[in-house]
Amino acid sequence: MTQPSSQTSFPEAPGWPQQQRYAVRRERHFDGREVFCFSPRATSVYGIFAAAAARNPQAEALVADGRRLSYAQLAAEAERIAAGLHALGIRPGQRVAMLLANRLEFITVYLGIQRLGAVAVPMDVRLKRPEIAHVLNQSGSSAIFHEADLAVEVPVDELAQPVVRIAISDAEGLQWPSGTQIGAVPPMPDLHEEALATLLYTSGTTGLPKGAMLTHLNFAHSVIHFELSLELGENERTLLVVPASHVTGLLAILTFLWMGGAVVMMRAFKAPAFLQHAADEKISHTVMVPAMYNLCLLQPDFSQYDLRHWRLGHFGGSPMPVATIRSLGERLPWLRLVDGYGATECCSPVALTPPNLRGEKGGAIGMPLHCAEIRVIGPDGKDQPPGQQGEIWIRGPMVVPGYYNNPQATAENFTDGYWHSGDVGSLSAEGLFSVFDRLKDVINRGGYKIYSVEVENTLNHHPDVLESAVVAKACPVLGERVHAFISAKRPGLTAESLSAYCAERLADYKRPESYTILEQPLPRNSGGKVLKRDLRVLLQQDQT
Repeated sequence: MTQPSSQTSFPEAPGWPQQQRYAVRRERHFDGREVFCFSPRATSVYGIFAAAAARNPQAEALVADGRRLSYAQLAAEAERIAAGLHALGIRPGQRVAMLLANRLEFITVYLGIQRLGAVAVPMDVRLKRPEIAHVLNQSGSSAIFHEADLAVEVPVDELAQPVVRIAISDAEGLQWPSGTQIGAVPPMPDLHEEALATLLYTSGTTGLPKGAMLTHLNFAHSVIHFELSLELGENERTLLVVPASHVTGLLAILTFLWMGGAVVMMRAFKAPAFLQHAADEKISHTVMVPAMYNLCLLQPDFSQYDLRHWRLGHFGGSPMPVATIRSLGERLPWLRLVDGYGATECCSPVALTPPNLRGEKGGAIGMPLHCAEIRVIGPDGKDQPPGQQGEIWIRGPMVVPGYYNNPQATAENFTDGYWHSGDVGSLSAEGLFSVFDRLKDVINRGGYKIYSVEVENTLNHHPDVLESAVVAKACPVLGERVHAFISAKRPGLTAESLSAYCAERLADYKRPESYTILEQPLPRNSGGKVLKRDLRVLLQQDQT
């Protein structure tokens, strides 16, 4: 239950531009967490969209698959889908899964689920049948919208409960089950802002995926965080190439709908098609992983595209190589690059680069956002002083209340409302926020702690390195040694030249002692993050 406390301005967010639209006050949410909250704010995910639709119903809202929808048309589609789900017996609070790619129907279906007051459960289209079965069973989903060509991956016998299947194809569109009689859209449900809006399942790197419970309150604060930190106005246009089913993509959609802007979607990232779309659609914003920006710069006709409207380049997932930053600065000097840190459990944004720190943050990501409270916890469980490293703990109204039907995981990963990120970072006395590594990725070489990100940053400066990933290599003497996987820009790169390069820039214990040089990109998940677990398996196979 919401319990307002004292009204305040923004003392908790130094470094961010002052604004007058929102106040911040202390409130109690999620069984007693006291957090900073924005006022005013939307009270539901559908309300985020509906506010903009009411302001300017004829404005363009969505461009995808050769179609364009205004806000009024998008609202009508959402209501039609809500009515269809209601006809199938789906009611507020029930879970509805989505196995959909970056297509127009992803947004219409998602908003339709929210209009009904049900809970959306987006899934990555790369998941396989056993993984999909786990999500459907663990979430207790009653229905699933799926790509028609993925029907074979949708389980039947493995399910603990009946699940209604609704296929979507390019040729036939949305295919309701035979006999569905769609009537009028039901009345708008009366939802509490702490109610569950979306379940997003984590990657499962430490076991079976867990369902992070994203509430209406979480989303309402995340879109405002992006609005303020990116200095967004009306008529903004974003080009979405990261998966809409991930928290980054989903927040990009909702943020630009909140602002009354347009969302342009691509089903997959290809640098030439991306650049053409960005020029044709007069894109003002993108969110991508650093490798995507680099692939754009490698296009020989890059300078031929009219990118004058592209003013915000948001990135995350891994550090941006300095060479890429410099090249973008030379070729698109008006483009503001914004580093970002977030997670599914935080409804994405926690820290971003403020506009006054362009190119001056010395390796830090930026500043914690307005309502974010960050602690850096040492091995003794106590807060570290400024500049010292420890595990990052995060609290705020954007942090989820826990994991769905998993009290043990919730208890293990939350303390007093703070989510334990598993990342190693620091906060400087000036409030600069830095992330060094995952706790599990820190390499222990004979007692020396080595952060793989630091070594990767050095390697990525090499003119012939496209990207790198550093992992631990088992050693019977020292415990672990440093091994680097390299994706080369061109043939001919050698381990000897890389060793000489690192010898001038890294302490001896930090330097990679062995290399795997590849002429193809490093393996990534659909969210763009390098799959180090796959690289560790490959390294182990090479050692046997």
